[in-house]
Amino acid sequence: MTIEIKVCMGSACFAKGNAENLQIIKKYIEDNNLDGNVTIVGELCANKCASGPRIIVNEKEYTNITQGELFNILETLKS
Repeated sequence: MTIEIKVCMGSACFAKGNAENLQIIKKYIEDNNLDGNVTIVGELCANKCASGPRIIVNEKEYTNITQGELFNILETLKS
């Protein structure tokens, strides 16, 4: 099963944490050998800046995510 992670690359989401989140996602995928199962896609601003940083995993939207929440989301990719 292929997992798609969309990362909002809009300036507000990027400034609120998606710059770091993107690096965390990439490292997590590499460290857990998920390279063949996960695709990362950059997404343009969806005008949801107030709820950023925002990512979407298999069409499920996560907003205002902290790095701890991101780790919990990524842990679900292994199952």
